[in-house]
Amino acid sequence: MRIAPALRLSPEQRTILESQTRSRSLPVRVAERARIVLFAASGQQDKEIAARMAITPKKVSRWRKRFLTLGVAGLEKDAPRPGRKPKIGPRLRKRVVTLTTRHRPTNATHWSTRTMAAAVGISEASVRRIWRAHGLKPHRLESFKISNAPEFAEKLEDIVGLYLNPPEHALVLCADEKSQIQALDRTQPGLPLKRGRGATMTHDYKRNGTATLFAALNAANGEVFGLCQERHRHQEWLRFLLLIDQTIPADRQLHLICDNYATHKHPKVQRWLKRHPRFHLHFTPTSASWLNMVERFFRDLTQNRLRRGVFRDLEELIMAIGTYIDRHNESPKPFIWTARAADILEKVKRARRTLNTRQSA
Repeated sequence: MRIAPALRLSPEQRTILESQTRSRSLPVRVAERARIVLFAASGQQDKEIAARMAITPKKVSRWRKRFLTLGVAGLEKDAPRPGRKPKIGPRLRKRVVTLTTRHRPTNATHWSTRTMAAAVGISEASVRRIWRAHGLKPHRLESFKISNAPEFAEKLEDIVGLYLNPPEHALVLCADEKSQIQALDRTQPGLPLKRGRGATMTHDYKRNGTATLFAALNAANGEVFGLCQERHRHQEWLRFLLLIDQTIPADRQLHLICDNYATHKHPKVQRWLKRHPRFHLHFTPTSASWLNMVERFFRDLTQNRLRRGVFRDLEELIMAIGTYIDRHNESPKPFIWTARAADILEKVKRARRTLNTRQSA
């Protein structure tokens, strides 16, 4: 006669098991396993426990061994089960991934679950699971632009250095203009948001003029200096520089980060800068406007105030922009720059190598 291995409980284990048998919140199967272990600890054999609990001896033996191996924690979780064998093998999965990443359908620019399912002969749900497992999203398209400026590294280190280690007794201002802001009025009033339906807005609109916002973001505290103009020539840029000069105390040096727009380099602007030596301009590399943190403020302005705005005239648009800037400056928060110049430069180098490889292939 086969004798089951002996099982002994510590006082702490016995207390936990007895509590599990009386618990009303635990699953029934966990309480059943706890009773099996308690009976086994009292010296009863598997057949005796099985007859007493109306279960099979094999089940009793399994949970006795599980407890001896894993303790109380082993009673709370089932062992992993193999489950059903997958119908889609690795070769078919690889084919789906290869088609998705290296080929296009004959009559479209990208794959959908339906077109891929028809091409390989599986269900849409299977295609969706394969894409999810490999992190593929054919419906999404991300834009990019690699700067080819010859002095990219030098300008990058200069600007990032201003962000991470700003000079003492000076202000770092991220300056730029957001041009062609349209004062759009809708042809019909929209319906408000309500339960089960989003707010509505007509697709057509009436143009009531355009404005240009000249803005400078204080990199230290997030405060914004703004000036709205109807145009964005060098005359308007000079008015904005004069506003900054009159607003900020004369004992502070000013480092302005701006792009390579011709307005910023106009001869009259250069002559004005010579007469105001506390202004120091730092130009971002070509196609690298993302280095200028004021672009983040422009994005927030567009998303929060302009995109859904309704403006019946140009003055209403300018007032809305001014109010938004005033509210922002009541509790400004700086955008914290964390990326080092060396890390950005290495990423750009990898992107250039990849782009050159794709072009030569």
